[in-house]
Amino acid sequence: MIVVHRICGYACAVILLLVLPAAGGHASETTCQNAIASAHPLATAAGMDVLSEGGNAFDAAVAVDAVLAVVQPYAAGIGGGGFWLLHRASDNKQVMVDGRERAPLAAGRDMYLDPRGGKVIPGLSLNGALSAAIPGQVAALTHINKHYGSLPLQRLLTPAIVYARQGFAIDGVYRNRATMRQQVLQQFSSSASIFLRRGEVPTEGTVIKQPELEETLRRIAQQGHDGFYRGEIAQLLVEGVRAAGGIWSMEDLASYQVVERQPLTLEWEHLRITLASLPSSGGIVIAQILNMLDALDWSERNETQRLHILVEAMRRAYRDRAQYLGDSDYVAVNVDRLISRRYARQLVHDLDMSSATPSEFLAPVSVKPEEGVDTDHYSILDSSCNKVAATTSINYPFGSGFVVPGTGVLLNDEMDDFSIRPATPNAYGLVGNEANAIAPGKRMLSSMSPTFIESRDRMAIVGTPGGSRIITMVLQAIIGFHEGKSASEIVAMPRFHHQYLPDYIQLEPGALGDDIRQKLEAMGHNLKQRDSGYGNMQIVVHDLMRSETSAASDPRGIGTASVQ
Repeated sequence: MIVVHRICGYACAVILLLVLPAAGGHASETTCQNAIASAHPLATAAGMDVLSEGGNAFDAAVAVDAVLAVVQPYAAGIGGGGFWLLHRASDNKQVMVDGRERAPLAAGRDMYLDPRGGKVIPGLSLNGALSAAIPGQVAALTHINKHYGSLPLQRLLTPAIVYARQGFAIDGVYRNRATMRQQVLQQFSSSASIFLRRGEVPTEGTVIKQPELEETLRRIAQQGHDGFYRGEIAQLLVEGVRAAGGIWSMEDLASYQVVERQPLTLEWEHLRITLASLPSSGGIVIAQILNMLDALDWSERNETQRLHILVEAMRRAYRDRAQYLGDSDYVAVNVDRLISRRYARQLVHDLDMSSATPSEFLAPVSVKPEEGVDTDHYSILDSSCNKVAATTSINYPFGSGFVVPGTGVLLNDEMDDFSIRPATPNAYGLVGNEANAIAPGKRMLSSMSPTFIESRDRMAIVGTPGGSRIITMVLQAIIGFHEGKSASEIVAMPRFHHQYLPDYIQLEPGALGDDIRQKLEAMGHNLKQRDSGYGNMQIVVHDLMRSETSAASDPRGIGTASVQ
């Protein structure tokens, strides 16, 4: 059985009463350990140093985030944004800090369409200054530091400043992502001079130094929020963007503020799950899927039936994502209806247990998918049982590819996450509708899904990058946690995914056995195996009964996990 609860402020359409016990109530009854899982060893080490010095999980989050912004420029950075799911153990406060990017105030609904034919202009929403939304990363980090942290911002940003000055050695992941975006990086001398060598992708071990980014980070460390959104750095950002064809203004930066939102909290199979709320689509989509599983007695089925039901539920939930979801500060989203058990029964009323439902039967839209791969996630627990699950991004690898001269700031290309044109896919193959259309100052819909999971005897902090596949990866982590899997087992689980369109099940190598695959194909499912794995999940698991903590970083990535 699944029960969904929400406490909504101005960010939500309807108010429900939360009738469950205080979220995270188990934490005060146990002793926790410091633990971090992040996508890069240098970031994990920086965060653990902060915890060792007496900082809390929120302090560590700022340090980890800033280092990732320097050493993984292909995935995240201060030119991007994200969602920070926080649990404060002292008063059981749970909140989502929404640092998602916003559309510039000069943005228009059809800004990426050819005015003559109304078709999408290829690459315009993905490459260069016009593809960049107003970043929220710095605003979120300074907000967390001010309202939840205990150490000075200057201390927390010091590791990132050091790595920007001294440099970091690139690895195979960097080379892979830079190769994907080499042509775009070559277009901008400010980018190529940092991330390439004579226009070519550097060899592994090459040290990348970012002196202009170092200076920007120093200003933020000294001046906080205003060091980025006002003053000299803001002026350089606006002038550089406009000179490169973008539409930013000083008002765009000066008016940016984070929003604290109540997360979505639900119960499923004796688990309490805390999820991101809109403009993240993750909470609603996961709640819908779990509701549909309940409606069809999923736990009582055999393996083939369970996989069939799970795929069909993914198909229907992603269809609703495309149809209904957007920034709830701008559009009315009937969340309560979408996550109700009654509506879940309606969604699966036509589900045939013996055959797949072609997606065109739900809504006939024909699209050609493309794929994207990047974002960052980290999970943190401290000895006081404070928790942070944070997923941040600049969207496509190396974002827009454009570094603003004089700042070292690599800008996002999050404007592509809007519905550029109804039923037209973005870089991740996702389609959208009017609810996610571009509007001035609006936040674009996201798949980022930082998550807390609790049972009577364990809790987990989890999330992952992966574009449109984030939601189904987190969903499978929830199921793995429910099945009693360990932290290392959960991050290593083989993955599969369906997102309504394109109409096929995407598989990691070895995700399903030959027998199961044959049975699914006989039911009419289309299966497509990837050449390699996807995602980069980071998880911390705490045993409430034993007061033991474990952490794991996805074996598909280069990250590390540490417990002390």
